[in-house]
Amino acid sequence: METVEFDVDLIRRYAGSGPRYTSYPTAMEFSPSVGEQDYIDWVRESNISRRPLSLYVHIPFCAHVCFYCACNKVVTADRSKAEPYLESLYREIRLQASLVDPDRRVDQLHWGGGTPTFLSEKQMCDLMRVLGENFYLHEDDSGEYSIEIDPRELREDTLPILREIGFNRVSLGVQDFNPEVQQAVHRIQSAQQTLDAMNQARELGFRSINIDLMYGLPLQTAKSFSDTLDGVIEVRPDRLSVFNYAHLPERFKPQRRISAVDLPSADEKLNILSLTIEKLTAAGYQYIGMDHFALADDELSEAQRNGSLHRNFQGYSTHSDSDLVGMGVSAISAMPGGFSQNHVKLEDYYRDLEVPRLPVARGVALNEDDHLRGEVIQQLICNNTLETERIESEFGIDFDSYFAAELKQLKLMTQDGLLRVGDHRIDVTARGRLLIRNVCKVFDHYRVEQEEKFSKMI
Repeated sequence: METVEFDVDLIRRYAGSGPRYTSYPTAMEFSPSVGEQDYIDWVRESNISRRPLSLYVHIPFCAHVCFYCACNKVVTADRSKAEPYLESLYREIRLQASLVDPDRRVDQLHWGGGTPTFLSEKQMCDLMRVLGENFYLHEDDSGEYSIEIDPRELREDTLPILREIGFNRVSLGVQDFNPEVQQAVHRIQSAQQTLDAMNQARELGFRSINIDLMYGLPLQTAKSFSDTLDGVIEVRPDRLSVFNYAHLPERFKPQRRISAVDLPSADEKLNILSLTIEKLTAAGYQYIGMDHFALADDELSEAQRNGSLHRNFQGYSTHSDSDLVGMGVSAISAMPGGFSQNHVKLEDYYRDLEVPRLPVARGVALNEDDHLRGEVIQQLICNNTLETERIESEFGIDFDSYFAAELKQLKLMTQDGLLRVGDHRIDVTARGRLLIRNVCKVFDHYRVEQEEKFSKMI
C-alpha cells in the first residue's frame, strides 16, 4: 500500500499558496480572448481522435447556504427557478451534442453543484433523458456515472430513481459530524441522515460511495474530528475526500459569516491532518493524493498502482482517455486544443442561449509547452513518479536541457527528502506526497504571478 509520511517541520517550511492543478494551465490563466468559435474548432479537432467523452453537468441551486462554501451556486428556497435553468441547459446540451461525433461514447458522467438533488425526481429524469437523446450514453451500467448528494435533500424516491436512470456512484457531502461545528457553518446534518443515505445507496446497488469531509472549520479540534473519523470509518465508504478549508471571506461572501477567532490554529489544523492520515491509512484506505483516500481495492487505488490515474476538474479519475464537455453555468470543458468555461452568472448564461449560442465566457488555448508541462504535472500528481524518458519520447525533447532551471530548483527538495531524482525518473517520496503541489509548482510556467489568489497548500 502507498504510504505518506507526515513531517511537521517540512510542512511548515514549505507552507504557502498554490494551485490544486485540476488543469494546466490553471483557471487563473483563462481569458475572455477565448470564445465560442475557439471551442467549436477544438471539439471538431477532437472528433478525429474518436476518444470517449466525459460529461459534467452543473446544477447551481442550493436550498440552504453553507458558510464554508466556495462553489458557484444560487441559494434559494424557490424550486420554480430550476425550470428556466433547465430550459437553457437543454439548449446547451443540444448545441454541444451537435458538435460531437455521435459515435463517441460517454464513459464518464458527473452532476455537480450546488445541489443536483435540488431538482425534482421528474426534472432529474427529464435531464437524463435529454442527455441520452443527444449523447451516446452507456445503457449497460458499465459507465462511471456519478452525482453529488446532500443527504438533507433526499426524498423517499430520490436514490431509487437516480439508480434507475443510470447513476451508479454517489458522493455525499458531510464535512463534520460534530453538532457545534455544524451549527458554526450552518449545515445541520445528523449522522443518521448520512448513514441512512449510505445504506440505501448500497441496497440499491450503487457501486461506489464517496464522503466529503473538511478540516479547518470553526470550532474543530483534533479530538472532535477524531470522533467524526471514527463514525466515517465505521460505515466504510469506498472513497473519502478530506478537504482543507480555505478561509477567503474577501472572495466568498458566505464565509464572512464565519468568525476567524473560531478557526483552529495552524498547528491544530496540522494535528487534524496528521490524525486523519493516521486513522484512515490504519483503517485500510490508500492516500491517493491531494486530500483523497480510497480503499485498497477501489478503482482509484488500482489506477494509481498501474499508472493510469488522471486528474481533471472533478478531481481524480480513472478516465485519462476522455475529453471533457462541461454544461451548465460556470462549467468547464477540456479538449486537446484548450480549456473553456461558461459564464458564471445566470443572466449571462441565459442571454447567450436565447440566441442560441454556446455560453463560452473565457478559456485558454494550449500550446506545445502547455501540453508538455501539463503531462509532467499529471504524472507527478497522479502517480508520484515521472519517467523522463517517456516524456522525451512523447514530446521530442531532451528533458535535462529543457527543464534545466526546474531541475536546479528541485535540488533543495531532493536534499529535504521530498524527491529522488535519478537518470531517467523522478520519484516523490513518502514525505514528499503531502507537498506534491510544491513539486508541481516548480514545473508551472505561470506560477510566478499572483500566488496570493490560491488557497494554502496545507
